[in-house]
Amino acid sequence: MSESIAAETASQFGALDTNAKKAVGIIGVPLAYGASMAGVELGPAALRVARLNRRVAQLGYHVRDLGDLHVEEAQSQPDAADKLKYLAQIGAACEDLAEQVEEVLNAGELPLVLGGDHSIAIGSISGVASYCRKRDEKPGLIWFDAHADMNTPESSPSGNIHGMPLAVLLGYGASKLTDIAGFTPKLDPALCVHIGARDIDRGERELVRKLGIRFITMREIDERGMGVCIDEAIAIASRASGGYAVTFDVDALDPGDAPGSGTLVRGGLTYREAHLAMEKISDAGGMRSLEVVEINTALDVNNKTAELGVELILSALGKTIL
Repeated sequence: MSESIAAETASQFGALDTNAKKAVGIIGVPLAYGASMAGVELGPAALRVARLNRRVAQLGYHVRDLGDLHVEEAQSQPDAADKLKYLAQIGAACEDLAEQVEEVLNAGELPLVLGGDHSIAIGSISGVASYCRKRDEKPGLIWFDAHADMNTPESSPSGNIHGMPLAVLLGYGASKLTDIAGFTPKLDPALCVHIGARDIDRGERELVRKLGIRFITMREIDERGMGVCIDEAIAIASRASGGYAVTFDVDALDPGDAPGSGTLVRGGLTYREAHLAMEKISDAGGMRSLEVVEINTALDVNNKTAELGVELILSALGKTIL
């Protein structure tokens, strides 16, 4: 992003500039029902073990940790053919999360949401969208992920809801999820950018093309470079009148750097590409909320992925090399 665009964006969203605001509200969401493998529910704890709160505070932020959201325990296992596994538990958790995120924004803080699987984005981004809607604003979105997360119950090969949250936020899916916070859709696809895709299902491709949402795939990052790609993503998301949410699935990263995820796909973002993206997002100043998801402690090596997750959070909150 050019200095002039960055300055214009920071001016437009001056009240949202994380470097100026210096206050975050942390919400852990130990939810694994959207995925097919246990371990991801311990992601919030792993990030805290990596000294998240202390390191954010060392950047000069006031840190308010709201602890972990209560997640209802399932009383039975879903059928293997179920197209919406654990819908009731995920819907209830996302309703609660949307309320907490909105409360953090109302308190003048930046919501920092720790997952959990990526189905929690239905709740976190619904909270941002609800906050914006009450102010007659529109939110933008930057979504980092190896997968499109745009399946619907009809197109999903697994029935795992962590493969559906972006579609839900755009108004496609079960009403128990799309109607969270009382309205749908939550987002305008023209204000959203997906970064890092390299594993997309057929049904997802059709919905991506139908909606015209901007997808910056790994091939495009290879060809153009992360600097140019993230500049474009920020420019698109910054058209939103209410700033933009950032959600980062650690499977967007190359498995060599981030082994602790249950949905690994080779050929992801490098360590430096991810940090560059976060650093440029921080520089732009329009980030409204930040979320890191899909850290699976059962698969991680010496908390390596959680440590990288904390480092990326710090870069998004303004940590620089010099």
